[in-house]
Amino acid sequence: GRPLREAVLEGAAGRMRPVLMTAAVAAFGLTPAMLATGLGSDVQRPLATVVVGGLVTATLLTLLLLPALYHAIEARVERAAARRAAQAPLDHDHDPASEPLA
Repeated sequence: GRPLREAVLEGAAGRMRPVLMTAAVAAFGLTPAMLATGLGSDVQRPLATVVVGGLVTATLLTLLLLPALYHAIEARVERAAARRAAQAPLDHDHDPASEPLA
Protein backbone atom coordinates (compact mmCIF):
# COMPACT_ATOMS: atom_id res chain seq x y z
CA GLY A 1 0.00 0.00 0.00
CA ARG A 2 0.82 3.62 0.12
CA PRO A 3 2.64 5.36 2.92
CA LEU A 4 0.24 6.34 5.70
CA ARG A 5 0.73 10.09 5.39
CA GLU A 6 0.18 10.04 1.63
CA ALA A 7 -2.97 7.93 1.97
CA VAL A 8 -4.45 10.20 4.66
CA LEU A 9 -3.71 13.35 2.67
CA GLU A 10 -5.18 11.90 -0.51
CA GLY A 11 -8.29 10.68 1.31
CA ALA A 12 -8.84 14.02 3.03
CA ALA A 13 -8.36 15.91 -0.24
CA GLY A 14 -10.77 13.58 -2.02
CA ARG A 15 -13.49 14.18 0.58
CA MET A 16 -13.01 17.95 0.80
CA ARG A 17 -15.29 18.96 -2.06
CA PRO A 18 -18.28 16.75 -1.12
CA VAL A 19 -18.08 17.79 2.54
CA LEU A 20 -17.78 21.49 1.71
CA MET A 21 -20.59 21.36 -0.85
CA THR A 22 -22.95 19.59 1.54
CA ALA A 23 -22.25 22.00 4.39
CA ALA A 24 -22.48 25.05 2.12
CA VAL A 25 -25.83 24.02 0.66
CA ALA A 26 -27.26 23.40 4.12
CA ALA A 27 -25.89 26.70 5.47
CA PHE A 28 -27.18 28.69 2.49
CA GLY A 29 -30.55 26.98 2.85
CA LEU A 30 -30.76 28.07 6.48
CA THR A 31 -29.67 31.66 5.80
CA PRO A 32 -33.24 32.95 5.28
CA ALA A 33 -34.26 31.44 8.64
CA MET A 34 -31.24 33.07 10.29
CA LEU A 35 -32.15 36.47 8.86
CA ALA A 36 -35.93 36.20 9.34
CA THR A 37 -37.71 39.06 11.09
CA GLY A 38 -41.35 38.10 10.61
CA LEU A 39 -43.80 35.91 12.45
CA GLY A 40 -42.07 32.91 14.06
CA SER A 41 -38.59 34.33 13.68
CA ASP A 42 -38.14 34.26 17.45
CA VAL A 43 -37.97 30.45 17.14
CA GLN A 44 -36.37 30.15 13.68
CA ARG A 45 -33.39 32.45 14.16
CA PRO A 46 -31.79 30.77 17.19
CA LEU A 47 -32.43 27.30 15.78
CA ALA A 48 -30.95 28.16 12.38
CA THR A 49 -27.96 29.85 14.02
CA VAL A 50 -27.20 26.78 16.11
CA VAL A 51 -27.57 24.44 13.14
CA VAL A 52 -25.26 26.54 10.95
CA GLY A 53 -22.74 26.75 13.79
CA GLY A 54 -22.87 22.98 14.12
CA LEU A 55 -22.38 22.57 10.38
CA VAL A 56 -19.32 24.80 10.40
CA THR A 57 -17.86 23.03 13.42
CA ALA A 58 -18.55 19.54 12.05
CA THR A 59 -17.10 20.48 8.67
CA LEU A 60 -13.87 21.75 10.20
CA LEU A 61 -13.58 18.69 12.42
CA THR A 62 -14.26 16.36 9.49
CA LEU A 63 -11.69 17.98 7.22
CA LEU A 64 -8.94 18.71 9.75
CA LEU A 65 -9.21 16.81 13.01
CA LEU A 66 -10.42 13.41 11.82
CA PRO A 67 -7.60 12.84 9.30
CA ALA A 68 -5.06 13.96 11.91
CA LEU A 69 -6.52 11.61 14.52
CA TYR A 70 -6.62 8.74 12.04
CA HIS A 71 -2.98 9.33 11.14
CA ALA A 72 -1.91 9.47 14.78
CA ILE A 73 -3.79 6.31 15.77
CA GLU A 74 -2.75 4.31 12.71
CA ALA A 75 0.90 5.35 13.08
CA ARG A 76 0.80 4.19 16.69
CA VAL A 77 -0.69 0.84 15.65
CA GLU A 78 1.98 0.41 12.97
CA ARG A 79 4.77 1.20 15.45
CA ALA A 80 3.36 -1.30 17.95
CA ALA A 81 3.13 -3.99 15.26
CA ALA A 82 6.71 -3.33 14.17
CA ARG A 83 7.87 -3.48 17.79
CA ARG A 84 6.06 -6.81 18.32
CA ALA A 85 7.55 -8.21 15.12
CA ALA A 86 11.05 -7.18 16.20
CA GLN A 87 10.61 -8.82 19.61
CA ALA A 88 9.16 -12.08 18.28
CA PRO A 89 11.66 -14.93 18.44
CA LEU A 90 12.70 -16.31 15.08
CA ASP A 91 11.88 -20.01 14.84
CA HIS A 92 14.44 -21.61 12.51
CA ASP A 93 14.31 -25.07 14.10
CA HIS A 94 11.09 -26.29 12.53
CA ASP A 95 10.65 -28.50 9.49
CA PRO A 96 8.27 -27.22 6.85
CA ALA A 97 5.32 -29.48 6.10
CA SER A 98 5.95 -31.85 3.25
CA GLU A 99 2.27 -31.86 2.26
CA PRO A 100 -0.47 -29.26 2.64
CA LEU A 101 -2.81 -29.79 5.57
CA ALA A 102 -5.99 -29.20 3.62
